[in-house]
Amino acid sequence: MSTLVRNLIRTAFYLDSVALMRMSSEVSALNNVDEAVLMIGTDANKSIMRDAALLTDDGQNATSRDLIVAIRAGDEAALAEAFAAASALLDAQRKPAAADHGSVASEIRTLGAGVQQLPDANLALISTPPQFAVREARAALAANLNTLIFSDNISLDDERSLKRDAHDRGLLVMGPDCGTAYIASQPIAFANAIQPGPVGVIAASGTGLQEFAVLMDAAGVGLSHGIGVGGRDLSDAIGAITTLDAIELLDNDTNTDQIVLISKPPGPETAPKIIQRLAAATKPVFACLLGLEPTATDTDIPTFTTLDELAQAVIAHQGKAALAMPEQISAPRRTRGWRIDGLYSGGTLCAEAQLVMQRAGLAVFSNAALNAQAAEQSPGSHRLIDLGADEFTQGRAHPMLDPLVRAEPLAQSLEDPDVAVVLLDVVLGFGAHDDPSKVIVETLHASGGHNPVVVAHVCGTQQDPQGLDGQINALTNAGVVVVRSNARA
Repeated sequence: MSTLVRNLIRTAFYLDSVALMRMSSEVSALNNVDEAVLMIGTDANKSIMRDAALLTDDGQNATSRDLIVAIRAGDEAALAEAFAAASALLDAQRKPAAADHGSVASEIRTLGAGVQQLPDANLALISTPPQFAVREARAALAANLNTLIFSDNISLDDERSLKRDAHDRGLLVMGPDCGTAYIASQPIAFANAIQPGPVGVIAASGTGLQEFAVLMDAAGVGLSHGIGVGGRDLSDAIGAITTLDAIELLDNDTNTDQIVLISKPPGPETAPKIIQRLAAATKPVFACLLGLEPTATDTDIPTFTTLDELAQAVIAHQGKAALAMPEQISAPRRTRGWRIDGLYSGGTLCAEAQLVMQRAGLAVFSNAALNAQAAEQSPGSHRLIDLGADEFTQGRAHPMLDPLVRAEPLAQSLEDPDVAVVLLDVVLGFGAHDDPSKVIVETLHASGGHNPVVVAHVCGTQQDPQGLDGQINALTNAGVVVVRSNARA
């Protein structure tokens, strides 16, 4: 069946990539539209569009200051409807903010203007294409602002330089690729609605921080801060510059009485520095270094192998009752198959699942392998897939933004006679899709009912905008077993 592809260029037009991905998903869902992508016209983005057969000669002429709207549809009428919808969404983003609430967002076009409007601010969030992110981060540091860099694809040299500059100024650089943070208990970027509390967290992982935060919230324990440091901060190339500064800050913070570190294992040269500083802290310290056995730290610091175990220990330390959640688990039905397929929107949750299964003696393969054993696929391997990896998200939104990314892989697993169990994570919170369970439920209903066992964990709190109970009920009504944590699943 033939389709039509057309590009529309908006010159000198910029929007944040997260907003554009949401719009892309909304336009793609229109009738008779095969795919829609809204992207800034950088060379990298044009390459993604070209590989997806979405770039026309018009789009090729766009510059990094322009926005490309690329749509593939079945006919002219569908194209016209899709472009009209995209234009309406873009125009709505450019409407001035309401003046009667004291909003100044519409007046702020530069970092300098923002500092003038908000002279008491001490944090800047940078979410621009990478070629601009470093420049803006340097300007934020020069303005005496702590900086959270949501942007990715920043070079190691630039990350190291920015973090050294921040350290010298007594500031923090969180990130690059910092997707989650809680500063003074306030959620930033992809984050859940949580209560304030006394636990300060340092995390190299966004979904790892979210998972820990929601488990704590369920037990009535809140966070003072959740400082995201970026996935490379604890590597030897960076030397844990932000992590070490964050430990110092939390150790001196009057609202924090316990420090938690969540990360993959640090680089071999960096690990002793981190362990030494944690051991010298004046407050209790707990750690979960995913992939590192507790005995490997060779200190008295309590170290745990899963986020669930970590949360339970911190909850007990805070004097709260052990975490409990009603889990309706009947005897597992084994109607077919042998393999476990895990389809994850959270990279850290996929990594944690690899560890849990390997500890149980199972052979595991993953496209986001945490260790050498998981990097090789054998005939007897179970499969754990990070759907946020580049091969699934090039040219489209991350699965936390667009749950449709999971629809096709889930349908394939449900139809595969070798699959006995499917593992899923459903991540709620600010920034995430407003109904992530819907695609799972619809895919299950479309599969015909002769499905493997489906086990899911909903990473969310009662205060999240999607509604935790509603998401759990939708899944359980569709026959999914829902449990309290990723490791528990």
